[in-house]
Amino acid sequence: MSTIKARFALGFTEFSLAVDLELPARGVTALFGHSGSGKTTLLRCIAGLERAPGGYLSVAGEVWQDGDHFLPTHKRPLGYVFQEASLFPHMTVRNNLEYGRKRVAAGDVNKVSLDQAIELLGIGHLLARRPDRLSGGERQRVAIARALALSPKILLMDEPLAALDLARKQEILPYLERLHDELEIPILYVSHSPDEVARLADYIVAMEGGRAVAEGPLAETLARLDLPIRLGEDAGVVIDAAVGERDEAWHLVRADFAGGSVWVRDTGLPAGHAVRVRILARDVSLSLAHQEDTSILNLLQGTVTAMADDVHPALALVRAEVGGTAIVARVTRRSAAALGLAAGQPVWLQIKAVALIG
Repeated sequence: MSTIKARFALGFTEFSLAVDLELPARGVTALFGHSGSGKTTLLRCIAGLERAPGGYLSVAGEVWQDGDHFLPTHKRPLGYVFQEASLFPHMTVRNNLEYGRKRVAAGDVNKVSLDQAIELLGIGHLLARRPDRLSGGERQRVAIARALALSPKILLMDEPLAALDLARKQEILPYLERLHDELEIPILYVSHSPDEVARLADYIVAMEGGRAVAEGPLAETLARLDLPIRLGEDAGVVIDAAVGERDEAWHLVRADFAGGSVWVRDTGLPAGHAVRVRILARDVSLSLAHQEDTSILNLLQGTVTAMADDVHPALALVRAEVGGTAIVARVTRRSAAALGLAAGQPVWLQIKAVALIG
């Protein structure tokens, strides 16, 4: 499988970047971490906007930096989407898009046609407008379409929703999901938003202090207990699932995943539609026996595979496998001792809340 190989060491007065990564050259890779963790600096190195002496970068086998070889930014076949759309105010949307096409070399194969970019971002009705007549969400969709119009081999997105309010974010996220589902172009997506990462990412790189402290496929990495990545306020997992049975009487739908299923609120998605479910560790309790009289709808049988201390000495994290799918629970150490929890032990997982994503 083709990959993106990035090795950079770059020092500043109060910050240094040191990474050695091999990332998938397809799907969405999230660079996740707090402000100042090095996410944007890494993205700028990949774009060639920061030059890290002695660095190395190859994209799907094409070397962009190695030793004295350094391909300047304007010669790198990439698209870059910033927090602000930065469209030319005197041009229409169509002219903004066509301006970017001038950078595409005559012999290059168009990975994304201009018409496809317009359709993917749903901006066909905006082509005659100028930027001052667009909403914030519309401007950012145009900026993404402009980046795609460059026929890039990689799309870099630096917190593209950070400048938008919640309503505009909800408006644009489905379009980002379309890019994920329909394009083969790899996307490196910088974010500190748990919801965006949980919804969009296939692969995650957790950044801290200029280092990559954890990386791997999203579901697998979130289920690790040695370096638990907290997407927001809590540890938890994200599971790929599909819409199954619908209970119209109670407005619920079953989300089926490898090894099990959970009931969630019905959002109207059709049967078979791919979804993700997010389960926070705090919303999972454990029992040694199946509980009959309970308001908890989702009861799954699993096996404990690992345990680890949580951030507070009173708490522990427990990972259990449900038919090959990992789910993490938070329990008190006292409860873990009372139940005699240990690797290999069968347990029942009682899941109090499940968030349906997408």
